[in-house]
Amino acid sequence: MNIVILAAGQGKRMYSALPKVLHPIAGKAMLGHVLDTIQEIDSNTKPSVVLGHGQDFVRKFLDKYHPNVQIAIQSEQKGTGHAVQQALPFLGDEGSTLILYGDVPLIQSSTLKELLRLAEDGALAILTQEMSNPTGYGRIVRNLEGEVSGIIEEKDATPEIKKIKEINTGIMACPTKDLRRWLSVIQPNNAQGEYYLTDIVGLAAKESVPIRTMMPQFAFEVEGVNNRLQLATLERTWQSHLATQLLQNGLTLLDPQRIDIRGKLSVGKDISIDVGCVFEGNVEIADGVQIGPYCVIKDSKIGANTQIKAFSHIEGATINDEAVIGPYARVRPGTLIDSQAHIGNFVEVKNSYIGTNSKANHLSYIGDAKVGNRVNIGAGTITCNYDGVNKHLTTIEDDVFIGSDSQLVAPVTVGKGATLGAGTTLTKDAPADKLTISRAKQLSVEWKRPVKNK
Repeated sequence: MNIVILAAGQGKRMYSALPKVLHPIAGKAMLGHVLDTIQEIDSNTKPSVVLGHGQDFVRKFLDKYHPNVQIAIQSEQKGTGHAVQQALPFLGDEGSTLILYGDVPLIQSSTLKELLRLAEDGALAILTQEMSNPTGYGRIVRNLEGEVSGIIEEKDATPEIKKIKEINTGIMACPTKDLRRWLSVIQPNNAQGEYYLTDIVGLAAKESVPIRTMMPQFAFEVEGVNNRLQLATLERTWQSHLATQLLQNGLTLLDPQRIDIRGKLSVGKDISIDVGCVFEGNVEIADGVQIGPYCVIKDSKIGANTQIKAFSHIEGATINDEAVIGPYARVRPGTLIDSQAHIGNFVEVKNSYIGTNSKANHLSYIGDAKVGNRVNIGAGTITCNYDGVNKHLTTIEDDVFIGSDSQLVAPVTVGKGATLGAGTTLTKDAPADKLTISRAKQLSVEWKRPVKNK
């Protein structure tokens, strides 16, 4: 199987220096969606991507995220047929060639698999769609027997042809040997002076090559993007589709129109998600989790029956069962919050382990730390983990109580069962089961408070 993705267009109506195919849908470049879908069909395939405008930007994207592609260049944009011609040197003659578009991002792998099945015996398989308003699209023309005889583009169509509701989506699977031959004879004899890929359909019909059509399960699969309005509309359509799938699987969404999934969200049972939440990358949520409004969760695992309260941000972390996070908490990469631990409002945790039943409920920073079980960390406590060059570890053993406004200057260890008095600046290890206090002596002196000069 050969795959060609057309991604050479400039996208003038996007009014952007960024090539159109790199604009994101659900947190991923449109071209990235298409390439990921191809991987679902055949992870060993090496697609050919036709580039033109903004090719340097697109090359950088491909080098970083999809290096296993072949790049063809369309220096002049002379139509879709001309674009496919640029990829012909990369195509093997056997089997079919699947033609896709970098600005039609949401085509589903199940649809493409069925399209390829229709083309297995040397047929030309075309993905079509019925539209109530087909203006701007090429029309599928059929003979009296209902067989496809050609595709007429909007600018070349007669008023009678324009009444046809079945349109060409542009996505097709062609017998590769025939495709190579057909492309060699098409001519730019049309209103736009371009080499139309759709002209091969008429050639196939004249040669009695079987032409088969099918329609996608969802209309959004074949929607292309040419401007910012279409981009925003397709984004909301896709998010609504994802929300519907979650609801059908038993998840509670307080408002299905106010959720954004920018990656893969795996969920268990009896989960509730409030409004305005964003899920990025790969997120796994176990049974019974409750997520408050306006939380952002990225590349993280949330354990069963955990509560994520409003406005919390979690990234690259694992939260175990029955923990409580937030509101207004930030849990950063490399963090493991163990079962029944509490991370409260305006607490930031980075690259740390927080043990079972431990609590940091107010206004604290815990970075590069190992915190044991049943530890209480008072408000305003920070681990001073950075010396300006290197990061250092703070170790807090089980059953420690740390008073408010304490600073733990790493590397330092607080022994099991120790207590730190409020306001302590700890620069040496605190022994187990003892009270350690480090604060200036309290003084009261006579003085007069300054007043403003008149």
